[in-house]
Amino acid sequence: MAEKHAADVAELIEQLGHHDYLADEGLATAIFLAIALERPLLLEGEAGVGKTEVAKVLARWTGGELIRLQCYEGIDVNQAVYEWDYSRQLLHLRTAEATGQASGADAAVLENELYSERFLVRRPLLEAISSTAEARPILLIDEVDRADDEFEAFLLEVLSEYAITVPELGRFVAEKPPIVIITSNRTRDVHDALKRRALYHWVEHPTFDRELEILRLKAPQVSEQLARQVAAATAEIRSFGLYKPPGVAETIDWAQALKLIGAETMTVNAADSTLGTLLKYREDQQRVRGVGLEEIVAKAISITG
Repeated sequence: MAEKHAADVAELIEQLGHHDYLADEGLATAIFLAIALERPLLLEGEAGVGKTEVAKVLARWTGGELIRLQCYEGIDVNQAVYEWDYSRQLLHLRTAEATGQASGADAAVLENELYSERFLVRRPLLEAISSTAEARPILLIDEVDRADDEFEAFLLEVLSEYAITVPELGRFVAEKPPIVIITSNRTRDVHDALKRRALYHWVEHPTFDRELEILRLKAPQVSEQLARQVAAATAEIRSFGLYKPPGVAETIDWAQALKLIGAETMTVNAADSTLGTLLKYREDQQRVRGVGLEEIVAKAISITG
């Protein structure tokens, strides 16, 4: 399937909207330029603001395969780039020994067979770079801030040339660079060298109006009045300096939870009993209750009418 393109930022916003992602102009511009310039896009921001979803919606829109590399402390080449299928190699070797092919002139041939692409396990980076599909794959490097410095340096080298060398097979070079989305929750600073290689965008929590649009799209069963109150209350709660401010997914969960318990409008009791769908840390719940749910609910109702 041929890869889809957008002529400008406005068209990209429209196309992403058709696939249920409401991007503001700043984010859409960053995505548009990353695709056009064939540069990685580094998205930083709080957890839950929709960074990972960018890669998923691009895969749905462009038709490219979504290839995800989930980063974590201690990740290495075997998990990220490639490894050899040792169990199949061993089986092949034993078969060769049983048939007499493991000795003499056949030994060199057997060794070459063991380190052929037949036994190569392609992990996300190699899979994305060696893709021959018509539509470029979407390479999602998720939570790069969880990986260590050494892996980040290796990643920079790969993304600089879109090439990987496998000593036994040679150099794999991307026919067309994949569309690369890198996300970071900023648990640590990403090195300047990686930021220089990539385009950069900080993804904010949505404004009230945009979050309301998202609720209308993702939770259409929720009444307009309740959706407005949830969006307003969530925006207020995010201003309290919480350990983990609620993301968009939590806002949707809260609205759906309130609807499921029969609330057509927000009440203190309903908000309190469903607060665990919005806030996932006990300390954050205590802080919100300490400020006063009565005040939060009253303010949300007064703002939204």
